Amino acid sequence: MQKTIAIVGAGLGGLTLARVLQAHGVAATIYEGEASATTRAQGGLLDIHEGTGQVALRAAGLYDEFLTLVRPGEDAKRVVDHHGTILFDMPADAGSARPEVDRGELRRLLIDSLAPGTIRWGHKLASVRHRPEGGYVLTFAEGSATHADIVIGADGAWSKVRPLLTPAEPLFSGTCFIEIAFTSGGQNRRASVAAIGSGTLMAVAPGKGIIAHRYADGHVRGYVALNKPETWMRSIDFGDPSAGLRQLADAFDGWSPLLTAFVTESDAEPWLRPIYALPVGLEWDRVPGVTLIGDAAHLMSPFAGEGANLAMYDGADLAGKLVEQPDIEVALGAYEERLFLRSSGAAGRSAQNLEIFFGREAPQSVVTLFDHS
Repeated sequence: MQKTIAIVGAGLGGLTLARVLQAHGVAATIYEGEASATTRAQGGLLDIHEGTGQVALRAAGLYDEFLTLVRPGEDAKRVVDHHGTILFDMPADAGSARPEVDRGELRRLLIDSLAPGTIRWGHKLASVRHRPEGGYVLTFAEGSATHADIVIGADGAWSKVRPLLTPAEPLFSGTCFIEIAFTSGGQNRRASVAAIGSGTLMAVAPGKGIIAHRYADGHVRGYVALNKPETWMRSIDFGDPSAGLRQLADAFDGWSPLLTAFVTESDAEPWLRPIYALPVGLEWDRVPGVTLIGDAAHLMSPFAGEGANLAMYDGADLAGKLVEQPDIEVALGAYEERLFLRSSGAAGRSAQNLEIFFGREAPQSVVTLFDHS
């Protein structure tokens, strides 16, 4: 292929796309706004699905390396009510078809698999426009610009590439996450860590929840979830983190101290993460030389566990189409036809599961979900 390919965003989807293309001798350049691979933490664990994420890793030739990253024993799940009473307790499955890996470690595997110079760090996309003579001009925040024949938006929720295809924008789901974490130590912390079990604890009720994961080394990461309006998010003062955490804890008045300790004892930077989603079933008309993968195409809540898996699968699927089909527009059209079908179903499940977790029937609705999974 003689076309120049620009991938905007060095998340899991963009990295997988570049890796599969390179495995077939096709060059691509990734433009990433972050200054380096270590600029920020990459989140917690991901369960990598057999029919999507694992398929992508096989296509990338990285499946065996992926297996070395798997964290056995950390896929256990426990659901409790606000008193801490255990309602559902699923032990770890050594033969799970959805093994858990650390997102940061998986991202590093993909980055290290790429040819040197593939990723242009510190290139935050400011704008992209179509050239009358063909292709696109990408302009970056630091003032540089480049041209590409094909542009793939792998740039997440607030994609700068998406407006070339659709005016659709993410909508606030009504749920906000606040990150929590701590290391074991002290009586309160040790008792709370023990309450998790060996994997993930889900303490949920209508409109709220505390979800925490226990890592093999004993430290805990998770988040508080609250159904609140966007204006509420601006009312929490995290200028003083301890005061902000006390405000959060007030939302869990009457809950077991073993659970509220995850909030009051947290030593994480308490980032607010409102959950946004693109409309379920989003599609667009074919626009020459440009498409989307991952959250840029189908942003959804994390409650179907599909986001990262679909992003990687999107990348591998798109790469395969570009390699197999010499006509670029035919390749992009075939990719998007499959993309729309798979992302619509996943986004629908994700929206439904968000209601299951924090709707009027929680926590029993969550128990029922896992009982039938």
